[in-house]
Amino acid sequence: MYIVLAIIAFGVLIAVHELGHFMVAKAFDVKVNEFSLGMGPAILKKQGKETLYSLRLLPIGGFCAMEGEDEETGDPRAFTAKPAWQRVLILCAGAAMNFLLGFVLVLSIAHNAAFAEPIISGFMDGCPYEGAEAMLKGDRIYSIDGHRTYFTTDISEYLGRGGDEHDIVLVRDGHRVTLRDFSMPLVAYTQSDGSVLMRYGLYFAPREDGFLANARYAWYECLEFVRLVWRSLGDLVTGAVAVKEVSGAVGVVDYVNQVATEAETTEEAAFDFVYIFALIAVNLAVMNMLPFPALDGGRVFFTIVTGAIGAVLHRKISLKAEGYIHTAGFVLLMGLMVLVLFNDVIKIIAR
Repeated sequence: MYIVLAIIAFGVLIAVHELGHFMVAKAFDVKVNEFSLGMGPAILKKQGKETLYSLRLLPIGGFCAMEGEDEETGDPRAFTAKPAWQRVLILCAGAAMNFLLGFVLVLSIAHNAAFAEPIISGFMDGCPYEGAEAMLKGDRIYSIDGHRTYFTTDISEYLGRGGDEHDIVLVRDGHRVTLRDFSMPLVAYTQSDGSVLMRYGLYFAPREDGFLANARYAWYECLEFVRLVWRSLGDLVTGAVAVKEVSGAVGVVDYVNQVATEAETTEEAAFDFVYIFALIAVNLAVMNMLPFPALDGGRVFFTIVTGAIGAVLHRKISLKAEGYIHTAGFVLLMGLMVLVLFNDVIKIIAR
């Protein structure tokens, strides 16, 4: 059941993405020749007044085929005939819709989420970090070493990196207070039963209730997702994570099935399912806007670059040449998808 739901969820992610392109293209009176969900042979087709709507066999993508997307056609409603700012908005609309979907998904489960904002509500007995020149009750820990802290979990993560001295920014009575090179190692606290715990000695206020608090949590969580994607990309570039460890659609579906099946209750399974696909939705939004050929981010990059070249040098880059570049990028992406698919299958078989 969860495998079927995961496949459907992927279809929704694709549909929402392409719908973003479609709606903004229509808003700017761009002619859309075909709106398709899936790739490969068409299973269903429906000809609208102007646009062909199709459902294709392979649930690995989709497209919104606009008139004159990669070439001059002479049609005043062609994509390439529109001003650069309109083309950029059309290209960004898909990622924006994916991010919005991720936000809505997190918001839908926010009332069940256990989280706390980094607002200090008190200190453990003898905590060395309490004081006018350090931290006070009511302070919000805004950032650590330049990293925003949205939740209390961010504090332990960033304090655990790079030694014991940190640059910490607090928000106190509406003003920012900066603690430069603030020494903040873990401290040993002896419990009543004689056990020793290593803690920073801070207590945090419980989460607020209500729609606004949940919306704030959903927004912060989506920003955390974005940060996670960038960290993951950094790990790939530096070699900290091997390409063979990256999962594609098959691996994600398998992982979702495992997590949901192992959940103790249906409610917990539903929470995990929605949370994972919220993460994937934001992940797709970020990845799609990377300045790589064939991705929307690559097309935005070319739109900006060609506009700058035209303004400065009064020359135009051939749309045909740009089309070749995007085609080459598409081939590379398909090759990467096949490699990731192969790795997913091997991992599942070897398990």
